[in-house]
Amino acid sequence: MAEVQEKQTTKRSPAQREARTARARLLETLVYEMWDGKPVYYAGYKDVLNGIKSAENVMSSSLLQGILIAKLVARLINALNEEEFTVVTNELGVQFKKNDWRACDIAVFSNPQLEGQDLSKYAWVPPKIAIEVDTKADFSRFHSDFNYYQEKTTQLLNFGIEKVIWIFTESKKIWIAEPQKDWILKNWDQPIDVLPGCSFVLDALLTGKKSA
Repeated sequence: MAEVQEKQTTKRSPAQREARTARARLLETLVYEMWDGKPVYYAGYKDVLNGIKSAENVMSSSLLQGILIAKLVARLINALNEEEFTVVTNELGVQFKKNDWRACDIAVFSNPQLEGQDLSKYAWVPPKIAIEVDTKADFSRFHSDFNYYQEKTTQLLNFGIEKVIWIFTESKKIWIAEPQKDWILKNWDQPIDVLPGCSFVLDALLTGKKSA
């Protein structure tokens, strides 16, 4: 009899079940990437769950990040032949397999790569180029931010992406990674080659100056 009473007292009320369901749904919206079936959440997701911040607060870009992405996309579109390449932005999902995908700020595909691709789904073919401006990921499962950047870059390259370019706004550095080559660190005032005939100088983009 005591066991029955204990079960009754620990049974969740409808309000508690509803709150638990709402929390689970909120947590699902805060997934930034999926790594082998395990979620990587947006940085600051715990503050959202605790009611300190809104989901929009942690999912949004800074003004500088937004300007950089907009100017980079414009530069790529102007420099690349649209009959040969497609430039994609808005945190494209690149899917390795089921429940395993990464987000990319900017991706460049050769048009033949997109033949047969369901455009309503995440990209299941690797773009030629991936460009990332910082990240919105929570690092807690990676021990350090470097581990996150290194692991994601390696995975993208192994997937078939030919070049991964990381732009860091705090340190004003650019990290360039290609398969079978040393990864290079450059400054914002140095030219960055994206594809043949297409490069940029980040400082020049920000000041409106033309670059080669």
